[in-house]
Order: sequence, then C-alpha cells, then structure tokens
Amino acid sequence: MERNIVQKIFDAHKIYGELAPGSQIGLKVDQVLTQDATGTMTWLEFEAIGIDRVQVETAVSYVDHNMLQSSFMNADDHQFLRTAAAKFGAWFSKPGNGICHQVHLERFAAPGKIALGTDSHTPTGGGMGMIAIGVGGLEAATVMAGAPLEITMPKVLKINLTGSLRKPHITAMDVILALLQKLTVKGGVGKIVEYGGPGVATLAVTERATITNMGAELGATTSIFPSDVNTLKFLKAESREKDWCELVADVDAAYDEVIDLDLSKVEPMTARPHSPDNVVSIREIAGRKVDQVCIGSCTNSSYPAMKTVALMLRGKTLPEWVNLLINPGSRQVCEMLSREGLIADMIAAGARVLESSCGPCIGMGGAPGSGHVSVRSFNRNFQGRSGTKDAQVYLTNPVACVVMALKGEIIDPRDAGFEVPEVNEPDMFIINDNLLIPPKADISDVVIIKGPNIKDVPVKEPLRESISAEVLLKTGDNITTDDIMPAGSRVLPFRSNIPAISEFVFENIDKTFSSRAAAAKQKGGGIVVGGENYGQGSSREHAAIAPMYLGVQAVLVKSFARIHRANLINFGILPLLFIDAADYDRVNQGDILTIRNIAAGIGGDQRYEAENLTQGIVFYVVSDLNNREKGLLLKGGLLPYTKERALTK
Repeated sequence: MERNIVQKIFDAHKIYGELAPGSQIGLKVDQVLTQDATGTMTWLEFEAIGIDRVQVETAVSYVDHNMLQSSFMNADDHQFLRTAAAKFGAWFSKPGNGICHQVHLERFAAPGKIALGTDSHTPTGGGMGMIAIGVGGLEAATVMAGAPLEITMPKVLKINLTGSLRKPHITAMDVILALLQKLTVKGGVGKIVEYGGPGVATLAVTERATITNMGAELGATTSIFPSDVNTLKFLKAESREKDWCELVADVDAAYDEVIDLDLSKVEPMTARPHSPDNVVSIREIAGRKVDQVCIGSCTNSSYPAMKTVALMLRGKTLPEWVNLLINPGSRQVCEMLSREGLIADMIAAGARVLESSCGPCIGMGGAPGSGHVSVRSFNRNFQGRSGTKDAQVYLTNPVACVVMALKGEIIDPRDAGFEVPEVNEPDMFIINDNLLIPPKADISDVVIIKGPNIKDVPVKEPLRESISAEVLLKTGDNITTDDIMPAGSRVLPFRSNIPAISEFVFENIDKTFSSRAAAAKQKGGGIVVGGENYGQGSSREHAAIAPMYLGVQAVLVKSFARIHRANLINFGILPLLFIDAADYDRVNQGDILTIRNIAAGIGGDQRYEAENLTQGIVFYVVSDLNNREKGLLLKGGLLPYTKERALTK
C-alpha cells in the first residue's frame, strides 16, 4: 500500500490502533522537550508520578520564555529545572542557549522521529521531517514516564507546492500567512499538514521550519515536510549527518484533502490585529506609521534570516521615532553573527539586540507604547499579548520588518528601493554546546532544589455524578489561552505556584473572575461558557490547572482548540459541546446550570440533559470523549489516572 509521510512515521511508532481518521492510536515517542514557562509544572508532575528516570531516548529541558530575573522566582525555577533534569536524565539548555524550537532544530531534531513538546510551536521540528506535536505538560510528563502518546488519528492534508518564491523580498513567512488567509485559525483542526510537490525542493530547512512553526496558528495537530537532500545539507552543517534518513511520500500516496499552492504567486503578506488569520497583502494597507518593529522569535530567528536583517541594516540609520528590537534565535546564531561583525551592523543602525529568548513574543519585555503600531516577524498578535492591550500588532516577514523599520511606515518591501541580499544556509555552523548540559550517569549526589515559590501540583477529585453550578463567565469565539491565563512578566513568575497564578485567570476579560470563582468553589464550583475555537493559541496547561484549582467543573462551548481541550481533560474539567449551537444564546452569565447522570452519560452516548434553573429551560450537550479520555475524567484527570496505573503494575 502506498503511504504518505505521516503514515510511514506512525506505522514505525505504532503500539496499538488503526491509522484511520478518528481512530484511537498509541504511539511510541522518541523525544520530549519542555520550556521553562510550562516545564516547571511538567517536571513537578513527573516527580509526582514517581518514576526515577525518563523513559524516552531524549528529553530536553529548555529555559527561554521567562528570562527577566526581577526577583528570586525565575532564578529559583531555573535552578529547579537544572537539578530536576540532572536527577531524571534529561538534557538541560541553560538560559542564554536560545529558544527551544530553534535550538532543538539545530541539535536534536531528526527525520522520522516523533517528538512532543510542552509548547504549541513544537511543530517547528516538522521542517526537519519529524512528527513534532505540542501538548500540555502533564501529557509530556506521562510520556516521559513510559506511557505512549495516545491520540485520535488526524486527517492528513497535503499542501502541494509548485513553483518557487520570488526571493528575496518574499519569504517562507508569506507562505504560511497565505495559508492562514485561505484556511483560517480553525482550518487545520483535526488535521496534520503534510507538504509535498516540486516546490518543496526550493525551500531550505530553516524556511520549512518557519512554515511548520506557524502551522500551529492553523489549529493543526502538526505539520511536516519531507526529508531530502536539503535536510541532509542542514544536518551536515550541524555535524549531525548520522541523524539523516530520506523520508518522502510514495508516489501514489493518498490524502484526505489536497490544496495546491504556487509559490511563485505568493505576495508579501501581513496579519493585521488581532489574529494571525486576519491576513492581507502588505500593499493593501501601505502607508500607516510604524512605531516599533520586532524581529526574531521561534518563527524567524535562524542564521539566514538574522544575517539578512543585519546586511540590510548595514550603513543605515533608523528614523528617530522607530524602536527596533532583534532577538537571535539561539546562542549558535548569535555567536556566528558576532564573529562576522553582523551584530555590530545591527547596533550601529540603532537596533536593540536582545538575548536569545522568546522575549517580546511572550510579552516578556518589549511592550509597545499606548496605541502604537508594532510590526513583528512573530507568530501571534492576539490582543494584549504584547503587554499593551491597545497596541496594534502586525505580523510579517523579516525582510518586510527591516524595510518598515527603516521607512517608519507599513510598506511592501518591493516598493521601498532597498537592496535585499539573499542569504543561504552555511556549509558549517559553529558548534558550541557548552550551554547544553548532557544527562548525568551518576545521580547519587543530585538533589532537586525547590525555591519557596514552587508548590505541589494540585489534584482534582474524581468526576462528580452531577454538576450544579453558576455560569461564572460567558465568552465569544476564538478565546485564547492568553485570555484565560495571561503571560507576561507580571504573571509568568508564578508558573510553579498554582494558588498564586490562579489569581490572574481571565484577568484581561473580567478582573473579578478569580474572586467570584473562589467564592463559587465553596458552593460546588463553576462553569465557563464559550463560542467557537475556545482555547486556541499557547499549549500552557495553566489555562486548565488554574481554573480547576478555582473549582471550575465544566466548560461548555461550540468547539474547542485541540491542546486546550486535552488539558481540560487532563485536569478533570468536563469539556462539553452544545449539540445545537443556537443554545449558546440561551445561557447567560450568572445562570445556574445542572447537568445530571454524568457517569452514565460518559458510559453511554455521552449526551446529557442540561437544565438552566435560572431560566427554566432544558437543552442538550455532548462530551465526545474517546475511551481513554473517559477513564481520565472519571478518575479526576491524568495525574491520578497515571499514578493508579503505575501502582497496579
């Protein structure tokens, strides 16, 4: 039987199940990566499971998100991550080594592997020809403890690439923006995006990684490119050619859906505020004044991208009103730029060069001014994510970012009159792994160090037979995990302290939510109601743990984003769907809802009667759980479920 790339990798890793869309499958995982904003909870959860050492071939703990050490909390968490990695057999990427996705692409990603990461942009590794999936921290912890990855088999969508990009003004960023314009942030839900066709050969690995990175914004499970001669070239340059294998789809491989994209017709694009799919060509909105430009993040911070930026800035000066911030993606990238004098070109032009971290993308510094226009080569522009709620954030390619910084206005890079060099991947990268600490063979003297801000993981009681609770909040469509659990320098330091971070839940929507939820908890808990695509964006499981801690029993919506739905289940919150979407309008904030016979419903058709006691009406909801998810919820979540299974072995 002719197979596509996804089927080939899944076949090689399958433990059980059939590779048919909608079927439950179990897969062996090769690699797990964590980052500090989510990894602190992941390693606390792994410790709580009680396994002595990670059971996957490669686990890496990165520090890249929360680097502003304005108090003891971040430094304490970094120390905890270092000692936990040493104790449990993981690599540790020290602060300053770079953004997890860029470093992982450089030093660990390999064709044909399956990787999980506690970050929604883990699919960056798909540019290397691997299945790389973003998950919640508890899911990653159980896999590191030896459990398979258990998922519902997605559909496979092929993007058939023809032609080639009209470089250098048009980049891989424009490809994914064009797809977001066509498919929207919901277009990839329940799907893996596999790229193929003759246009693939025209894209280097770092360009492919830009496309797969931002495939997360499509809502896709992951995205993947073939492994070919370009992949081998990149791995040779990283002195890792031993990790290469050819991996391409069979000629007559079948797909659930095919979309054609001619790269030669792609234009310079931008995503307008406040969604990555609010995409138009740059020429359609040219002329608006720009106050800030940010270049980097895990989407566009590779060596070729950064060298292009530096060469474009050489000998030029920024307008007085423009602030330009640049964060190279890794220490490797930063060191190579430094040795070539390219950092000096950035500085001389007036740019502020930041450390190799997520930085402004996660709201950790670099917030724009009030009402300012900020143009970024990043992957998300949700309202308030930048740290300034009324900022207007646009997303575009790094070449366009430089042009707009120099001109001080939104302008198509082809219309600006600047020469743009075309930079290729080098034949050899500088290999310096002294900030990448390998697993220790002897752990007899390793002690896990926990600062005073690090608290135990809260565990929910088993699922109740009935839920009778107040609707604490009713939201609209496309609520993000940033809306549920804000990021930024004020909130993220509490990521290992659930009682403290719970005080910020839904803060940007309703500042009274946490206090009202805490009060409702004493009366049996609360319910949250939402619209379409609830929980899109970051994989941060705090958006489920903190509501659980506050007593939220169920979330009732029109549809869920994949990772957040899984996180709700992992922490024992019942995810419910309106059977009739029109019933969304029959529920108001403050109403009291009762849902009965939950255990029987989970064991049956998963259809439940919901009574709105406030309005005296009845409507119906459904839970749509697979067999594993049913077991998790009945036990109160993945942690009690896993601990019980470990004890019975």
